[in-house]
Amino acid sequence: MTGAAPLTETPLLREVLRHAEALLREACVDTPELDARILMGASLGMTREHMLIHATARLNQAQVGRVLGFIARRVDREPVSRILGRREFWSLDFHLSPATLDPRPDSETLIDEALAGIPDRKAPLTVLDLGTGTGCLLLALLSELPNAAGTGIDRSEEAVATATANARRLGFGQRARFAVGDWGDGLSERFDLVISNPPYIPEAEIETLAPEVVRFDPVAALAGGPDGLNAYRTIVAQLPNLLKSNGKVIFEVGAGQAADVARLLVTAGFSGIGTRCDLGRVERAVFGHLSG
Repeated sequence: MTGAAPLTETPLLREVLRHAEALLREACVDTPELDARILMGASLGMTREHMLIHATARLNQAQVGRVLGFIARRVDREPVSRILGRREFWSLDFHLSPATLDPRPDSETLIDEALAGIPDRKAPLTVLDLGTGTGCLLLALLSELPNAAGTGIDRSEEAVATATANARRLGFGQRARFAVGDWGDGLSERFDLVISNPPYIPEAEIETLAPEVVRFDPVAALAGGPDGLNAYRTIVAQLPNLLKSNGKVIFEVGAGQAADVARLLVTAGFSGIGTRCDLGRVERAVFGHLSG
């Protein structure tokens, strides 16, 4: 039995909103009211305030169809950000593609750590972002470092195209370049900072993730090998050829992986190793300096 009341031919806006909320609630979506409001506003081109003011306006069948089309995708557990095609990160609007990871708020922990270690934000620093995806880490840093420039590397041509478009749209096209590559392999430049959110999910655990992740994020951006550490081993081995003397690396890690990644850096001779927790008090960032 459905909890969503049937709609009339020309329902009120608020009736369609309640219908959408009920459909999402039945589908066990975590935030049905919020998601329904966002998706309805996007499908109709209305702000939240506009929807409140016009709650008793009647919608035609085309409008109802657009709303319910978005809601059906969310019922199928497609994330709101994927439906909208964009995600806000560090107060910047990033466009997504099927080849890019959907940026999460937890990843902003890496930006916090990077900025905390930079005494002069006007310095002409160079940044390397390995596994750049949308370019969110690199471009967020460039938004705070007006004289910095950076390079983003990704194995996916589609991801590189998406990141390049994001850089141009956000006004960083002159300071950011993106290229297809295998982590840092083949790069001749040395950087002040290397930042990376590599795949870190152990392969056996991928199918246990939420459907929003396992069905809509690219597997290549998730799968980190049997123990989730394959990418870290590769990148750490490359870092002596990528970082300037006393340069810094910052990794995003999964829950419970901080000690293992820190150990890789210790073994490789890095110093000043530490961690930073996200808002959920999970050790989300691991960092270290290349000994001079």
